Amino acid sequence: MADAKRDRQRAARQAKIEAELAARKRAARQRQAIIGGAIFAVLAAVVLIVNRGDDKKAVETSTSTTIAPSTATTAPPGTLPGTPESAAGKPCVARSQPLPEGAPEVDVEVGPPPTALVSKDITVGTGPPVPTGATVTVNYIGVSCSTGVIFDSSYGHNPPAPATFSLNGVIPGWQQGIPGMNVGGTRLLGIPPALAYGDTGSPNGTFGPQETLWFVIEVLDAKPPA
Repeated sequence: MADAKRDRQRAARQAKIEAELAARKRAARQRQAIIGGAIFAVLAAVVLIVNRGDDKKAVETSTSTTIAPSTATTAPPGTLPGTPESAAGKPCVARSQPLPEGAPEVDVEVGPPPTALVSKDITVGTGPPVPTGATVTVNYIGVSCSTGVIFDSSYGHNPPAPATFSLNGVIPGWQQGIPGMNVGGTRLLGIPPALAYGDTGSPNGTFGPQETLWFVIEVLDAKPPA
């Protein structure tokens, strides 16, 4: 009888130990599941944030506008919508839009468009002459020969919004027409298509192929090329 009682006690203790071990294993599995879920949630949140950042960059890239390096200007809205027709064979007409606030008059030479670069000083500056390939800061206004439309201007802001750029990165008409100006001076340029955008037309659709361009450019500063 004593032996049987001891056997029952040992069996009870063993069952209790096994039950405790099983409970500990279940608790460990639950902790692992909780930890694993938390890690998954964190990773999912990180992936979501990264994807949102990539999506934002993609939207920013798709909505940004890249202007061809051969132009010194960016076109304002509401000028020539769509893709304008070629200006080949069309005469130059006078400015057809009001001047922006503070802008100088653009004295377009009405009639047959020039076949060579036109360069006329309106005012001679008192500063040093602009060297070839300089980095310049300018105010400017541009008019299309065939339509008289003001296709771009740094004026109309208060104060005006000058542009700074290297002459090595703009159309040939600016590369040839600005050097030699004295800082502080203003010059009229009539630029034939061969020295502007030729058969391509404006890269942002503000005028068509074979357009002659008229500019008045005021040089505010010039730095020699490096």
